[in-house]
Amino acid sequence: MKTTQYGMASRSRRHRELKEFLRSRRARLSPGEVGLAGGGRRRTPGLRREEVAVLAGVGTSWYIQLEQGRDITVSPSVLDAVSRALRLSPLEREHLYRLAGTQVAETALREVPDADRLRRLVDNWMPSPAHVVDRYWNVSVMNRAAELVFGFTPEDRNCLVSFFTSDHYRGRIRSWEKLALSLVAEFRRDAARFPDDPGFDKLAAMLSETSPEFAEIWSRHEVAVPAQGVKAIDHPTVGLLTFEHSTLHMPDRPDVRLVLHTAQAGTVTAGRLEALLAGDGGRARPGQVALAPAG
Repeated sequence: MKTTQYGMASRSRRHRELKEFLRSRRARLSPGEVGLAGGGRRRTPGLRREEVAVLAGVGTSWYIQLEQGRDITVSPSVLDAVSRALRLSPLEREHLYRLAGTQVAETALREVPDADRLRRLVDNWMPSPAHVVDRYWNVSVMNRAAELVFGFTPEDRNCLVSFFTSDHYRGRIRSWEKLALSLVAEFRRDAARFPDDPGFDKLAAMLSETSPEFAEIWSRHEVAVPAQGVKAIDHPTVGLLTFEHSTLHMPDRPDVRLVLHTAQAGTVTAGRLEALLAGDGGRARPGQVALAPAG
């Protein structure tokens, strides 16, 4: 009973927020801004509901029910039309989807402008390693420290693939077997977050064919949240490097994560990392950015 009451209260709050959100977006637009005649004196600023319906190509009664938070069928294509009519930003469109109880549109996730911000984040994390991965664990951005510590090469485009198939990448990671269990469980959880995306199945099938170890772990159907803890790296030049690592999801891009490493206190890692970068000439070469997920 409590669960039902909670669900009803949550839905009521969402409907109320949807009503106020759509009203506020209508109020900030004038008829002239969207190519409509003024239509005489208005009691309230902004567009009328009937005008939004015309601009979106939907029925007036349907739009009124949407704005009132009624239980009606709402498709992504219609929400996109309403978003265009109200000139919503990508983030606002994503918000509309959530308030309407509809799965967030793929285009809304891709269009949030964050590439430059992510590049600055990883570059400013120097001298510690930092990189960004997309939903399929493709490396989108990395700083020079990440390249040197983990041995990333131009061929290492996907963290999960390199973890299971690259000898030089795998050879640097201590406790590889334990970390492998955690990573596959994280990847399965990610796949469940995007149930309509076939890209996860394609990647899992490819890895299952090329790595018996991945196939065995994948068959266990374990799930886990991104690991936070200690990662030990056997570097071929400077020796053992021990990092505390954290994985952060971007609030406006659930398909993107930021992976940060910090030299563990009480170890010689900071000094060795400094020596590693000094031997590289102190470069801080920014990585490339490719945030739109592959289809």
